[in-house]
Amino acid sequence: MTRATAGEAKGKRRRSLGERLFGSKAPPAIPAGRRAYIVGDIHGCLAPLDRLLDAIARDAAGGPAKPFLAFVGDYVDRGPDYKGVIDRLLALPDEFETHFLKGNHEQSVLDFLRDPQTYRLWKGFGAQETLLSYGVRPPKFDDLQAIGEAQARFQQVFPEAHRRFLETLELSWSVGDYLVVHAGVRPGIALDNQSAEDLMWIRDDFLFSSNNFGKVIVHGHTPVENPVRRPNRIGIDTGAYATGRLTALVLEGAECRFLHT
Repeated sequence: MTRATAGEAKGKRRRSLGERLFGSKAPPAIPAGRRAYIVGDIHGCLAPLDRLLDAIARDAAGGPAKPFLAFVGDYVDRGPDYKGVIDRLLALPDEFETHFLKGNHEQSVLDFLRDPQTYRLWKGFGAQETLLSYGVRPPKFDDLQAIGEAQARFQQVFPEAHRRFLETLELSWSVGDYLVVHAGVRPGIALDNQSAEDLMWIRDDFLFSSNNFGKVIVHGHTPVENPVRRPNRIGIDTGAYATGRLTALVLEGAECRFLHT
């Protein structure tokens, strides 16, 4: 077999693998000459975030100029230092093109800033840790007056820069053949018509779907021990608040790899 023939055979095998994995003649890719880092759910874990950002900076050195740096949301709740996490994200260097997505936990903070009664839902998944991060004592009992007092104190100490950060978060971000969201998408609904609620909250209907969504969906929201890579989705929430392991997906051309703390 000649070198040219061997190369053609290798190319055919590669295309065949792409067809089996992705249902097309080529695997998903981002534009040539670009690299994207997509970070999973942080949940107030500043130390793992610092370590991962250091790893990303080392990895990006000598690579394509102005890499993308995206975050799937859930910066708040559960971990010990939400305030420190937001301060760190607001101070990111401008050598990255950054995209910050909104998770259901960020929506819960915004809801509480506007309506104290939403605390009754929020307290079940991390409200106490976020309030304490800002020096606000969580209400001990399900008493609307106490909840209102906590809300008033939170409104008083919550930095305006942090509020603007939450209010300007994106619901999705597309790069090449990938769509980055927080939780997932609703099967059978066009990507342009997805609801904010599904993008931030959906779980089983999305996770157990084998649908081709038109793009590979990169998401967090559902903690897993190791990143999950399926033909139609990539899950990168590795439960940093419980495991100390924060994950970033790295995309470059058709390459897909991971960085971890």
